[in-house]
Amino acid sequence: MPNARAPHLTRRGLLAASGALGLGVALTACGGEKKGDQASDAKAGPWEFKDDRGQVAKAKSTPENIVAFTGTAAALHDFGVEVKGVFGPTYVEDKAKGTKTPDVQAGDLDITKVEVLGNVWGEFNVEQYAALAPDLLITDMWEKDALWYVPDQSKAKILKLAPSVALWAADNSMPKVLQRHVELAESLGADVKAKKVTDAKAAFEKAAARLHAAAKAKPQIKVLIGSASADLFYASTPGRPTDTLYFKELGVNFVTPAKLDAGGWFEGLSWENVDKYQADVIMMDNRASAIQPDALKSKPTWAELPAVKAGQVIPRVTEPIYSYEKCTPILDDLAKAIENAKKVA
Repeated sequence: MPNARAPHLTRRGLLAASGALGLGVALTACGGEKKGDQASDAKAGPWEFKDDRGQVAKAKSTPENIVAFTGTAAALHDFGVEVKGVFGPTYVEDKAKGTKTPDVQAGDLDITKVEVLGNVWGEFNVEQYAALAPDLLITDMWEKDALWYVPDQSKAKILKLAPSVALWAADNSMPKVLQRHVELAESLGADVKAKKVTDAKAAFEKAAARLHAAAKAKPQIKVLIGSASADLFYASTPGRPTDTLYFKELGVNFVTPAKLDAGGWFEGLSWENVDKYQADVIMMDNRASAIQPDALKSKPTWAELPAVKAGQVIPRVTEPIYSYEKCTPILDDLAKAIENAKKVA
C-alpha cells in the first residue's frame, strides 16, 4: 500500500507491492560479453526499453542523466546503476536538530549525492528536473498508466523533457517485478551476471524456500497486513501488493478484509473496531508516513489485540526496493516471525 498519508490515500489507495511468478526468476543477460565491452557497446548505439505500460522509451545512446523515484533509484544502485536525481520519500527531516536521515525507501543511496526534486506527495520541482538535462525518467506504477509520485498537474510538462519508463509495483508477484528491474538495469549497462548479483539472487531463492517451509509447517498461523493513521487502522488485502501476492504463493495464510475500498486495496477501520479481524501475526507498514507500533500504545483497542499482547507484530516493507539483496530480508523476517509464532487469535 504505498500511500503518502495524504489526500491521495483514497485516490490511489493504501497500495502495497505486487506480482505473479514463482520462486525462480532467470537473470537475462548477454552471454559471453565482458562487462566493459557490453557497457561501451550499449552507450555507443541506440537504446530502447519497453516498459510495463507497453510504451517503448528510446534514446540515441544509453541514458546517463537518469532521474528516478527514490525506491527505484535505490534498486538500480544495488545493480550498479546510479542516478542524478530522485523524487519521492528520500529523507526524514528533524527540523529541531537540523538533520536529514535517509528514508527507508532510499536504501543504500547516498542521499547527499543526488538531486532531490521532491520529498513528499505532490512535490516535484520541474525547473530543477529540467536543469539536470535528463535522459530518462523512471518510476513505479501502482495503477495502470499512473506514474507514482509524478504529480498529475505537472505530468505533461515533466514527460516532455525526457523519455519515461514505468514498472509495475502491484498486481504482479515479487519475482516478476524483480526480473523487470533486472532487465531495466541491464539495459542501462549493469552487469547482471556479476557475482554480487547472482549471489544475491541465490540468497533470495533460499529465503523464499525458508518462507515456504515455515508457512507449510504452520498453516494455522494467520497474518494480517496493517497500516496506522491517527484516525484509522487500514487492514490491507494480500491480493494486489507484489510482496503479499508472492507470500500467498509460498503458502502464507493471510487475513483478507471483507469490505475493500474502491481501488481494492484496504478496509479502513476505526480504532474502536480494530479487532474486527483476528490474527496471530500483524505486519505493520514501516514507512515514515505511517504511525509505528510503538506510538500506538496509548490506543487501548490496539494494546488488547492478541498478536500485540503476544509480541507478534513485525514491520512490513510496504514499498520494497526491487533488488535481490533488499527483498531477501523481507522474506527471512516473515519466515522467522511465522517460525516463532504461537497461535493466539
